[in-house]
Amino acid sequence: MDKVMPTIPTKPAGDPRTRFVSLRFPTLVAAILWLSIGGTPSLRAQQPKASEFQVKAAYLYNFGRFVAWPDQNPPDGGNVFEICVLGADPFGPTLDATLASGTIGGKSVTAKRIAKPEEVDSCRIVFISSSEEKHLKEVLSALDRTSVLTVSDIPRFSERGGMIGFVLDGNRVRFDVNLASAQSARLTLSSELLKVATNVRKDSHPEAFQ
Repeated sequence: MDKVMPTIPTKPAGDPRTRFVSLRFPTLVAAILWLSIGGTPSLRAQQPKASEFQVKAAYLYNFGRFVAWPDQNPPDGGNVFEICVLGADPFGPTLDATLASGTIGGKSVTAKRIAKPEEVDSCRIVFISSSEEKHLKEVLSALDRTSVLTVSDIPRFSERGGMIGFVLDGNRVRFDVNLASAQSARLTLSSELLKVATNVRKDSHPEAFQ
């Protein structure tokens, strides 16, 4: 993983990402805290408040900067870093707009929609839609054989074996982490990322969920 701390890219005025991500931060800690409160008071007064899925899209982009994959430069990876949505897409054009012109590890970041876990071969991050909740156990079991970062807003996602689960703290979007699941997939999560998680789960057994 690069040792130089990344910054959130600044985009031209009018770009959806600049409505809530327009400043430079020395660490992910500052960036995540800023995202979670919707920006500074002065910016909130001047610009429309970011929607829940604009914030989640920005999180997905920044997660990729603080995770190391075992095959950081796979032979067939090309120059693209894919963030995939599995199931019904709740982002619409918001995800594409957020990722536009972004780069991670020198690769262009793009969004991809997939219908089943077997299509994750080129994905680095997979957002599992709430439409897949009834089949979550089967989905995670299929993805368990890959080195893909799994993210979702399905309730108790990290407790059920997912790696990063979005949670709402009042009107703030936060996240918790299942470190054991990530390590099982041979992913290395930066300490900077773990510092700002609401909870870091370290046991390897998903809780039963009825």
